[in-house]
Amino acid sequence: MWKEQPVMTAVLPTQRPADRPFDPPEGLAELRAQRPLSRLNYPDGHVGWLVTSHALVREVLADARFSARAELRHLPFPGAPAGNQPAPPGMFTAMDAPEHTRYRRLLTGQFTVRRMRQLTEHIEAITAEHLDAMERHGGPVDLVDALAQPIPAQVICELLGVPYADRARFQGHALDLFRLDVSPERMAAAYAAVQEFLGELVAAKRAEPTEDLLSGLTTTDLSDEELVNIGFVLLGAGLDTTANMIALGTFALLTHLDQLAALCTEPDIAAQAVEELLRYLSIIPGTLRTALEDVELHGRLVKAGESVTVSVPAANRDPQRFPDPDTLDLHRPISGHVAFGHGVHQCLGQQLARVEMQVVLPALLTRFPTLRLAIPSQDVAMRTDMLVYGVHKLPVAWQV
Repeated sequence: MWKEQPVMTAVLPTQRPADRPFDPPEGLAELRAQRPLSRLNYPDGHVGWLVTSHALVREVLADARFSARAELRHLPFPGAPAGNQPAPPGMFTAMDAPEHTRYRRLLTGQFTVRRMRQLTEHIEAITAEHLDAMERHGGPVDLVDALAQPIPAQVICELLGVPYADRARFQGHALDLFRLDVSPERMAAAYAAVQEFLGELVAAKRAEPTEDLLSGLTTTDLSDEELVNIGFVLLGAGLDTTANMIALGTFALLTHLDQLAALCTEPDIAAQAVEELLRYLSIIPGTLRTALEDVELHGRLVKAGESVTVSVPAANRDPQRFPDPDTLDLHRPISGHVAFGHGVHQCLGQQLARVEMQVVLPALLTRFPTLRLAIPSQDVAMRTDMLVYGVHKLPVAWQV
């Protein structure tokens, strides 16, 4: 016999505490402790579920009975429409097997650990160029504009074969797609603008292929529409997520001086430090699944068609998995966070993000060992209006 339904939560907790900008939204910890599988009201009227424990998040994401298909899902954010259309060809993150598997196999070889490590020297050179420019400029500078945004943007542009000089044509539109307060009209215009740019790029790659990922994919049986949408997924992910991890990670270190000192004096912990920052900051609020059939989960019945929102910040702060989870500890053993998701949909570009962070953060602190915030920490503008959390600007300075 199924247990009685738990108390229904009104909406997904999204408000981070103003005085603790690195902590998850308030209310998630209480839900995780009291009922890690909770009923959730979605803005479109759907009644589904919210998962907040580490173990249950991994269980849902590893279970093929929970679908990632776009047309089945309900979005938990206010103003977001219900999903009612299948993902267009190539938009593989919103598909299940076998379609997802087909696209994923074509791309996996481009993002292997070995291939990403081969990029390390090039990322080091790009980073050095931007650090040189910071040094010439002198402080204070906005770290987002000077370092955190341009390095991942240049790297993903080069991987895809996007002329870096053309980034102004799509970067602002791409950021609009991550806004939570943008109008449907502006969202549609931004989507159309990025699609138009990528359509022109795919046509150029077919006519004159070069040594890049998109050119390589033109030799497969993928259609132009598929290539455009694959480029859309990779470009959007590569532009925003790593940039926010670099900026927010730096902010966290500059306000945790013992951890800053550890990274400065122990360069061999860089990889471990990056994993801890990914766990501690959890800039992605979560991901969505929909039950394809009735599923028993945590002693309750999740019915076919019900959407399930899994909370990444709650899972990564679960004390059942991470001792003293609310403490930033760069010496914490690398283990099991879900910042990149879990299961077959785990982030394709995770190794690239790791390499970029492992290069940029130590290089920044080595070049500017006296780096500090140029404004009070409480005055740093947080990205509470964006899907991907971070800072809008991070003014920093250093002693000359």
